[in-house]
Amino acid sequence: MIRTENLTKEYDGFKAVDNLNLDVKEGEIYGFLGPNGAGKTTTILMLLGILRPTRGRIYLLEEELTKNFLSLKRRIGVVSEKQYLYKEMAAGEYLDFFADLYGVKDKKKKIDQLLKSVGLLEVKNRKLGAFSRGMQQKIGFARALLPDPELLLLDEPVSGLDPTGIKQIRNLIEKENKKGRTIFISSHLLSEVEKLCREVAIINEGKLLAEDTMENLRKKLSKTVELEIELSQAKEEITKALSSFDFIQAIKQRENLLTLRVKSDQDYRAPISETISRQGGIVLGIKVKEMSLEEAFITITQKNISLLAPLEEVTK
Repeated sequence: MIRTENLTKEYDGFKAVDNLNLDVKEGEIYGFLGPNGAGKTTTILMLLGILRPTRGRIYLLEEELTKNFLSLKRRIGVVSEKQYLYKEMAAGEYLDFFADLYGVKDKKKKIDQLLKSVGLLEVKNRKLGAFSRGMQQKIGFARALLPDPELLLLDEPVSGLDPTGIKQIRNLIEKENKKGRTIFISSHLLSEVEKLCREVAIINEGKLLAEDTMENLRKKLSKTVELEIELSQAKEEITKALSSFDFIQAIKQRENLLTLRVKSDQDYRAPISETISRQGGIVLGIKVKEMSLEEAFITITQKNISLLAPLEEVTK
């Protein structure tokens, strides 16, 4: 859906983006992450054809951008961090204006459907200047969806929104993805990216450091995982039995709560539970405390670690 080959942008010898190779698959919600100044905005501007690369190639929807720019624009929807709206226009009037630009057929029906899907049908005739930040983002989504795009590019789509607005936009993204749309998200709000995206890319100083699923990133960065096991009753026999396993590296006990540091190469919850049961214990619950996306992001960017090698090579 999106593929770049050695994408590079230089300014007077400075590489804002340096040989970037992205691979966004069809139907994904893909997170594009990096600290300020990492090259995210420059990359997005090149993907949109606004900036010309110094070198490298961009393929969108299996077509090369430079050869099919106009036809591709109609198949891509864009939602930016801030919506630049015609504030004197009503919501319906605004979408009607863009529907004419896109050549949307049966536009009245389409506009009402989109306003309903983003929860703005009841304020169709309200001036955009009276819209809250969250409502402005929603009207931006409705505009982006007018041409029924196959690909959505979202640049900081929930920046500045309150928790209710963030949840509404998250639900909208998930709903559109279920319709088969591929969604590319650039965001600083890592907790939202973690909830939405199966695969993420992390760039720093213009270079791609990681592109993988969250599960694989965790495995590459941490060879252990923490398990918190709540027991009905603590027993010394349980701790002794568990300490015999090679895959358990540390055991801590506080009353009826066991905390185990376990190898992350596979799921060991079943043998642990069976061992506890054999010692007469009852497991009330097991919590897996994995590395968060925020922890992974900080580790990768602060140490400038490249995780582009296959999992088996990184974990050797």
